[in-house]
Amino acid sequence: MSILRLGGSMDSLASLSEEQQIAYLKTLAYLSKIDGVIDDAEQEFLKDMAILHGVSSERLQEILAGAEANEVIAGVKKINNRRASLELIKDMCVLAHSDDELSDEEVLLIGRIGQAMNVSLDKIEQISKWVIDRIIWLEEAKIIFEEV
Repeated sequence: MSILRLGGSMDSLASLSEEQQIAYLKTLAYLSKIDGVIDDAEQEFLKDMAILHGVSSERLQEILAGAEANEVIAGVKKINNRRASLELIKDMCVLAHSDDELSDEEVLLIGRIGQAMNVSLDKIEQISKWVIDRIIWLEEAKIIFEEV
């Protein structure tokens, strides 16, 4: 699933400092491995995000290896751009759904990250619902336009 097909604003991400962008990627990296397995869809998503942020694949591997819960939560607190915070929640929801298995650990982490960035649980739920609706819509498009 291409992240570019889910909408959103790259402008808000480009305005983040390098430290904030690394925190953004570390959060996604940590989420991808929280269930113990990083599958192909999650790896592709992370690679796409790294490319968008201008991060090399070697640096992405370092980020994947080094992401820890307390560090991730401390890092996102430095993201003071509201739109970027909302985009991170969206990207976390996309990533969590990319393997078609939403674990309790993933849901809990998304909530903790959102709260660390002052995003209400209601807003997180709204974003999650939008992501799910969008994924369903894209899957229906494949059927309608005979892409499967």
